[in-house]
Amino acid sequence: MSDRTVHLHRVLRATPEKVYRAFLEADAMAKWLPPHGFTCQVHHLEARAGGTFRMSFRNFGAGSEHSFGGEYLELIPGQLIRYTDQFDDPKLPGVLEVTVRLTPVICGTQLSITQAGIPQAIPLEMCYLGWQESLLQLAALVEPEIAG
Repeated sequence: MSDRTVHLHRVLRATPEKVYRAFLEADAMAKWLPPHGFTCQVHHLEARAGGTFRMSFRNFGAGSEHSFGGEYLELIPGQLIRYTDQFDDPKLPGVLEVTVRLTPVICGTQLSITQAGIPQAIPLEMCYLGWQESLLQLAALVEPEIAG
């Protein structure tokens, strides 16, 4: 694994269980994960240790698309998600590893994300920017308390 790693931290006004679900339900991921200007199609998602997922992001303006998939390495409900990511594009080689830690805090959930093994072709600042946009959308999904 390379030293090309990003670390992200947020506090969300939602329970760890609700945030955990947002990372593992296909419809939720399609809503919050793609950065601004992209849509997401989840082709397959089997949320269990050893299970796999496959999805595509499409640049809404340009119409270009990139697909990727991975494997869930470890899942501890409401606490931990570890998975791999691998792009289909040969210009983006290697296997990324993502660790998502959820810790309950007085106002909700402390979210810590580490993404390691980022391909050289992806500028780290663009990776941070994309994650920041995605995490704003995650907060918009999990923080509202809407009755029934």
